[in-house]
Amino acid sequence: MTPMKWFYGFLKKYRKLMICGLFLTTIIAALSIVNPYISGIMVDDVIVAGNYDLLPKLIACLVAITLLTCVLRFLYLLMFETASQGVLYDMRSTVYKKLLEEDFNFYSKKRTGDLMSRQTGDMDAIRHFVAGIIYSVYQNVLLFAFALVMIFTVSPKLALCMLVVLPFTAISTFKQSKEVKPAFQRNRNCFSSLNAFVQENISGNRVVKAFAKEEFEKGKFQVENDRFRDAQIKGSRVWMKYVPVFEILAYALTVVLMLYGGYMVIQGEVTLGDLVKVNGYLWMLNSPLRMAGWWVNDIQNFITSVEKIYATYSEEPKVRTPRFAPKPEKEFDYSREKLRGEVEFKDVSYRADDEDIVKDISFKVAAGQTVGIIGSTGSGKSTLMNLLCRFYDATTGQVLVNGTDVRDLDLYNLRDNIGMAMQDVFLFSDTVEGNIAYGRPDCSFDEVKKAAIMADANHFINAMPDGYDTIVGERGMGLSGGQKQRISLARALLKDPSILILDDTTSAVDMETESYIQKQLKSIKEGCTVFIIAYRISSIKDADLILVMDGGRIIERGTHSELLAKDGYYAKAFRNQYGEIPEELLQKKNIA
Repeated sequence: MTPMKWFYGFLKKYRKLMICGLFLTTIIAALSIVNPYISGIMVDDVIVAGNYDLLPKLIACLVAITLLTCVLRFLYLLMFETASQGVLYDMRSTVYKKLLEEDFNFYSKKRTGDLMSRQTGDMDAIRHFVAGIIYSVYQNVLLFAFALVMIFTVSPKLALCMLVVLPFTAISTFKQSKEVKPAFQRNRNCFSSLNAFVQENISGNRVVKAFAKEEFEKGKFQVENDRFRDAQIKGSRVWMKYVPVFEILAYALTVVLMLYGGYMVIQGEVTLGDLVKVNGYLWMLNSPLRMAGWWVNDIQNFITSVEKIYATYSEEPKVRTPRFAPKPEKEFDYSREKLRGEVEFKDVSYRADDEDIVKDISFKVAAGQTVGIIGSTGSGKSTLMNLLCRFYDATTGQVLVNGTDVRDLDLYNLRDNIGMAMQDVFLFSDTVEGNIAYGRPDCSFDEVKKAAIMADANHFINAMPDGYDTIVGERGMGLSGGQKQRISLARALLKDPSILILDDTTSAVDMETESYIQKQLKSIKEGCTVFIIAYRISSIKDADLILVMDGGRIIERGTHSELLAKDGYYAKAFRNQYGEIPEELLQKKNIA
């Protein structure tokens, strides 16, 4: 499908409304020829011939046509504006829904500012085209055609003389359209880059201030701003070069009319009233010629915007629900099919950007067990959980839940059975209650409070000005790292998941709070499998299985005591955090 066919799919819904608008535009264009015609009659029959009884009737006719034109113009403008807002609404909704369906691969390659510019600046260029350019081009083409016909009825020779400018107009229009398209593409790219830069710096304002880099960022912004300004100027120079050409061609018509038309009146080939008629039609010829350059700009801007939006929309996610999975009755309305928490990795490897992230991972976890994962930074701990949630698909091997490959499960149902407190905590600009209840917005307040108590968040939430109704700033601004982690944990617990993933969730809380949370996790109902990714030994020492990762591989596995007895990587981490290993655990190794 081409970008324009895709756009036409949105326009079809409002086809009848736009046809009615174009019909009214046609009527207005036809009425436009009446006033010059009546003006010619006034000159010949009233002023020259002295038939003054006609004057009141002619004036009444002019007034009536003017009023009718005003009413029709209001109606067709309303129709086109309604259609443009409808197209914009449908297109924005469709693109946004597609953005929600995109996978991690998509967002890792796209900048937020670029995606925002698609939904704002590019969308507005499309609205402007539908609301104004379509009817404007159509109306002016009709005016030009009707005016030529009327001039031919007055004098074919005069009409042919005035047509001399058309070839020059066509050539100029063609040349401008070829030059202006790359200019607009450059404009949109620079705008996206500037938008992305501003968004990134506003989001990262704390880092900027912490490192006192305001002046440095101002300099970087100046570079981006200069690029956008230069691109705008270069684009403007294109139409600035051609607009004077169209103006000269439009004025050339006036010169032809005055010289040749005046000569024909002197020679008696046409009357003075005919010359007045033709002069009245002259604006109908001038307007399209003057506007041609602007229309080329607007049309190319529209085409560029459609192409950019479609390029974003047409990217298909690599991770998607299988075709044979049952479809929900309503879009994004998925009723959960409860899964057991049995998880198995079979020879799983994942490769991205020509780099092996994890290699040959195999382990099995029964429902209700707790698995601790520890290892060096970049060893692939979080990647394992991303593969389990199908944020990415394994390059080789299988990730099984309930004995079924996750690639064969309904994607949304799989994730709905998983509660995840992520390493990078994200909170929405909403109330504390709204953030905790994000996964189950229909739950009761008591359930929200219970989850907050389990995450040891209830006491500091109650201390806030409005308690659970306190508005959390964007990305949790105003909360400490530990508070954000506990709200994130409460959000995951409230889902009542079959599989709970805690990715370094307690790194920012004190040891006492961590101990409390660990005790609460033991009270989770039977059958919920828990994965804990941590750097602290205290977070995972009670796990049924501990996996030690390094370089994308599992280098050790076992319980806390078994791993200490092996005196390997895990034992070294224990010594770094707690000192020497108890003697009785080392004796187990010697006995073995």
